[in-house]
Amino acid sequence: MASIGDKSNFPLYSTGLMPQEEMLEVKKTGKKLTIGMPKEKSKFENRLALTPQGIELLVENGHTVLFESGAGQAANLSDQDFAECGACIVKNNSEIFKAEIVLKISPFTDEELDLLSPGQTIISLVQLHQQSRELIKKMLSKKVNAIAFELIKDNNGYYPVTRSMSEIEGAASIMIASEYLSKAHNGKGVLLGGITGVSPAEVVILGAGTAGESAARAALGLGATVKVFDNSFKNLRELQLHIGQRIFTSVLYPKALTKALKSADAVIGNLRYLQSGLSYMVTEDQVSKMKQGSVLIDLSMGQGGCFESSICTDFAHPVFIKHGVIHYCVPTWPLMWLEQQPSH
Repeated sequence: MASIGDKSNFPLYSTGLMPQEEMLEVKKTGKKLTIGMPKEKSKFENRLALTPQGIELLVENGHTVLFESGAGQAANLSDQDFAECGACIVKNNSEIFKAEIVLKISPFTDEELDLLSPGQTIISLVQLHQQSRELIKKMLSKKVNAIAFELIKDNNGYYPVTRSMSEIEGAASIMIASEYLSKAHNGKGVLLGGITGVSPAEVVILGAGTAGESAARAALGLGATVKVFDNSFKNLRELQLHIGQRIFTSVLYPKALTKALKSADAVIGNLRYLQSGLSYMVTEDQVSKMKQGSVLIDLSMGQGGCFESSICTDFAHPVFIKHGVIHYCVPTWPLMWLEQQPSH
């Protein structure tokens, strides 16, 4: 036992004994919710809005999670995995859509909206730029509360879901570009990496945000020459600082950008920002001056795209060739790397 201090008969000094608070369980309060997780309709969607661990946390806090049987199959998770975490496995799809909150990844389809009632809350990707006017009107007429994953903002002004997806998109875009530059995909036959005695491939990145930084890291890691364009000096400075080495950066001067596009082997575009005044569209004339067999990847398709020549594609037919340039314009394709998705 520590000695008692000289100044007092009560041992509260550094040489004495200090009392500790008793740790008591905090009583959980608040409304208990019923949350429904339907099976995704898209055959290309492999992601889940909630992992088994996320469901377990909700159940521990007194909420009820209705999980449609087979909804985790694309993510290599069985019904048993979710049942063990407290989810109620439901085979009737319509019962799922009666929950107070319906949670999924892909935007709600016309058929799914028919199953909803006024006052319900739906949480998913919304991707307004890809939805028809009729579908948006139907969503409004249903009087449901729609929360878009891509528009959720934290207290620091960041979009956490979008940011996580952007990190995956940026790194994966370099892998995709490397694949389509091969002759097997009608590309230039250029290896997106540094080879002794051979000039490195050139990668132009439009946008110095999270996706741009992630793409720059991946391209530099392979040994490519990287040029980054953005109209935000702040973004360019932060990217330069985070990467830790000097690379070519520039604001979006049309002449400088056109010159860079002409010599680029791969172009990664991520320039349109839905919630800010910063938007830039690369013209079709600029694209037409790019090398034959070069690759263009538009990461902004979910927000309308940043190339005038972009046309939305899907996983069945992910690319098209225009002006001799291979265009990859698939929206929300981080779903191919579902193991890297953060747990919600």
